[in-house]
Amino acid sequence: MRRNLAELPTFDGKSSSNLNVVVESPRGSGAKFDYNPDRDLFELSYVMPSGLAFPFDFGFVPSTLAEDGDPLDMIVLLDVPTCVGCFLVACPIGVIEASQTQDGKTFRNDRLIGVADAAHERAKLKSISELDSVVLDDIEHFFISYNEMRDRKFKPIRRAGANSARQLVRRGMRAFKNNTKARRPK
Repeated sequence: MRRNLAELPTFDGKSSSNLNVVVESPRGSGAKFDYNPDRDLFELSYVMPSGLAFPFDFGFVPSTLAEDGDPLDMIVLLDVPTCVGCFLVACPIGVIEASQTQDGKTFRNDRLIGVADAAHERAKLKSISELDSVVLDDIEHFFISYNEMRDRKFKPIRRAGANSARQLVRRGMRAFKNNTKARRPK
């Protein structure tokens, strides 16, 4: 039986607001991994220069589709790193809305921010406005630097709260559903 992690449910079955997340690159990793649904495995995408690492777990929200053609990205605040392929549940607290330019094309490539259900340190956070601005600055700086090294430009547009994050998820779910319908044979 073939599985596809990108097609798991978007929302945790116990809550109408908590999201399922598949971790591609754990906190502290100097390697970017991408999930390949056709092969059902994680592939090494990019190795960062020494000293640069993911500040928190980074992954995707299943059954969503972003403007870049991939599932919606989420950075997950958790006290410890997990592992590549880890499935976890996170409460979305906000989003860094951003544009990305690569190969002469500019498109939106927003980054959801969530707090893992298993978190202790930041467990009570409900909004991005409650998160230390230094942490947000560090996250934005990481994505700017990471993309710059790959000859891409990542430009944060604004920071928005949990409601904007949920709206983005619902748009991503509609886009995924519409894309899935378009690919089905008639």
